Formats: sequence, structure tokens, C-alpha cells
Amino acid sequence: MSGTQSGAPDRAEPLLFELGSPGRSGIDLPAPAGCATRLGSAERSTGIGLPDLDEATVVRHYTRLSRLNHGIDTAFYPLGSCTMKHNPRLHEKLARLPGFADVHPLQPVSTVQGALTVIDELARWLRILTGLPAVAMWPAAGAHGELCGLMAIRAAHEARGEARHRILVPDSAHGTNPATAAFCGFEVEKVQEGADGRVDTASLEAALSPDVAAIMLTNPNTCGVFESDIQAMAEATHAAGAYFYCDGANFNALVGKVKPGDLGVDAMHINLHKTFSTPHGGGGPGAGPTVLSAALAPFAPLPWVLHEDGGQLRLLEQATGPAGASFGRLRAFHGQMGTFVRALAYCLSYGREGIRQVAEDAVLNANYLRSALADTLSPAYPGPCMHECLFDDSFLDGTGVTTLDFAKALIERGFHPPTVYFPLVVSGALLVEPTETESRTTLDAFIEAARDLAARAHGAEAGNFADAPGNAPRRRADETRAARSPVLRWKPPAAERG
Repeated sequence: MSGTQSGAPDRAEPLLFELGSPGRSGIDLPAPAGCATRLGSAERSTGIGLPDLDEATVVRHYTRLSRLNHGIDTAFYPLGSCTMKHNPRLHEKLARLPGFADVHPLQPVSTVQGALTVIDELARWLRILTGLPAVAMWPAAGAHGELCGLMAIRAAHEARGEARHRILVPDSAHGTNPATAAFCGFEVEKVQEGADGRVDTASLEAALSPDVAAIMLTNPNTCGVFESDIQAMAEATHAAGAYFYCDGANFNALVGKVKPGDLGVDAMHINLHKTFSTPHGGGGPGAGPTVLSAALAPFAPLPWVLHEDGGQLRLLEQATGPAGASFGRLRAFHGQMGTFVRALAYCLSYGREGIRQVAEDAVLNANYLRSALADTLSPAYPGPCMHECLFDDSFLDGTGVTTLDFAKALIERGFHPPTVYFPLVVSGALLVEPTETESRTTLDAFIEAARDLAARAHGAEAGNFADAPGNAPRRRADETRAARSPVLRWKPPAAERG
């Protein structure tokens, strides 16, 4: 990155290497005298190549970078299927409490009873909300939760002496589903979907056979619609001796309203960092607990949290006793404690009625956007949506403007773009998820911007979209070249000339 140093937040920020100059320093310490080095021939004879900087320059550099970052604390972030919503600061404060923030996985169990109680109580909430009797708390994220569910399914089939090797996955599932199935050693077979964006039940039933281990279904799916035949699909799957895995990344559309266990689900991961109040990013605070049906519960991964007489909790860490059929450990330790604290705080803050309202408001906001933009953008499927609304690119026909152009132009209006070109089954997809936390004022501002941009795309300004965004620090990047040939190391100008 290069550019001119400036205090303005809308300018490109130079690298620290470009800001440094010889002789600058943030410290004032005399060189040590009379100290013999113990490095011998390994002692460095040249500089290490870091820039000379004073403290003020460093602080201002990182402060300016923080002002360039777009996040949920900055403006609307309608990224579909990712639920970038406001996370209450109270939950952040609780996660930093001593005893939670500094707990260590190797502490004796007797010293972490409070942490285990948080995990156990959160597990109780998840069992109630999903209607499933068991939950593995340890998966580190959504795809890890998928792996947990499929490993339990594989262990269950092996226990019955069945060698099933196929997993059925529709196009409307999340992309990690087929990847996880393949990683777990299964063959993946695609299931067709109908014109309404839902799985074609007849196609699913035709694909079921004695070698199918499970189906993997996302519900609501990535087309933004609810699988209305889900119970019939579950019954057909079970009749064929297979299990029903549901991707729970979109659970915020159902939480408190529908129990997946009542739909016939055998396993489902829950993205705590999506539905239950944990920010994305931040060094990897993801967590994907996986709920399991009674048929799969005996195969849940270690460790198990058990209640002892006297109210104490302990960890069963060996595949013995009640955990004798467990498929083993899924990870070294016990999950993301900060995420568990935030998620339980979320449940306790909202309560039963509040959690139900989360789903209702998420669906209401998405349908408000869909209805308001239906005559301007082009909905991909007829009828109401769930927590996210999906548009295709037919509203741009004849303009020369692409979905990517339109998304980049939204940056100029102060909005993070929605998800684009996903799901792949929709041409030029725009997947918009407003979440339950945005106000009508914010949604109306987004609607106004989208309407105005659509009008401009059909007018004399259509040619300007190719250069959008014009007011962002880096302007329009060549994303394909950046992904395939990234510049990962800064070189001094002299080295570049040489």
C-alpha cells in the first residue's frame, strides 16, 4: 500500500516502512557498556530492516488504519449468510471478567467449576432451543461442527456394521458442507432443487440408497427460503437408514420459533459467533457446538461434562463408561471460553420471549427489504424470504453494469456490500441479510441508495460503475490478481529498481 500521509480517514495510508526515516526513535536509552555478548559468531552485523519511527508516528498510523476499517460499529453490514450484527457491549464486559478471561485449560477441574457451569448451562439452553438431547460444545467453528456431526454419523454406522460412503448435498447448502463431507472420507452427491429454491423431494428420495450415510441440508437455505418439505425429507432419509445433518449457520431465522429436533434433524452445528452474540474475527473466537439426536448422542466427542453428587462437575475424558462409544477427542482442549460467556449472556439477556423475537425481527427486516426493493432489483425466487433476501442480476440487463459493479458502488454510499455471486445457483446473486438489530431508518437508507444506484445503472452514468468506489482509499482493486499474485513483502525502492 502506498499513498500520502494524511490525518483524513479517507486517504490511503502508507506503510510504516514508508513513514520511517533514519534517526527517528521512540526510545532514549544509552547503549549498554561492559556487557559481553553470548551470541558469538551469530551476532548480527547489519540492521534488521525495520523502519526508524517515533511513538507518535506509530500511534497515528494505526489510529488512521482503524478509521479506514468498515465494521458493524461503523455502518450497516448486510453480508448475507454471515450475520454481522451488533454485539452488546455488556457481553464483551462479561467475557473479560477474571476467571473467564484468564482461565487455563490445564487447571484442575476443582478450580474451574464456574467455567464448567457456564459451559453446562449454555449447553442446556442449546438443547432446549433445538429440542435435541445432547450437545458437543467443543467444535471451534461451523465447519468444525459439521465435522463433529459427520464423525458421529460415521461412528453410528460403523457401530451397526454398515459401510455407507455417500453424502447427499443440495446446491443450496453452504459451501463447507460438501468440503467437510469429502474431508471426512465420504463421496458427495448433488441433490437437485426446484424453481422455488427448495430441494426437490423426489430427487432426494430417488438418490437415497443403502450406501447413503446422511443428507446435509442448510435450513433456511442459502437461497433465503425455508425448506417447507423438510419433515418429509427427514422421514425419507430415516427410512433409508441414513441420518439428517442440518447446517445451523442460519439458526437466527428459527431460534425460539422452531426446534430442529421436531423437524427430524439428527445433528446440527450452531454458530455461536453468528446467532449468539460474538463478533466475527478478532483472532478466531468462533464456536460451533453441535447438537445430536438420541441415536447419535452416545458417539459424541470427548470430554463429557458430568454431574456428580454434591453438585460438582467433572470432565469425563476417556472413552469409558457412558462415553464408551464416543468417537474420541475433536480438539486438544475445551472450546472458546469467551464465546461461551457471550452466548450465555445473550440467552440470559433476551430470555425465552426475547430470543423468539430475534427470529421474528430478522425475518421481518429481510422481508421489508425484499418488498421495498422488489420493483427495483429482481428477487431470485417468488414469495417471502426468511432472514435474508436474494436478488439476481436481471435488473441490470442491458446496462453493462455487473453485480460486482453495483456492490462496489454501495461502498460510495457508506454501506458494506452484500454477499455477491453466492449462492452459485443464482446468476449474479446479491444476498442481503439485514439481521434483527438494524432499525427501519437504516434499512430505509439502504433501500434509497439501492434504488438510486439502480436508476443510475439504467441512465447516462452507467459507465461510471466500472470505476466504483471512487471515494474509498484504495479505489477499485483487481481482486483476481490480488488473490492469485498477492504482494506479501515490502521492498525498498532501491531494491525494486535493482
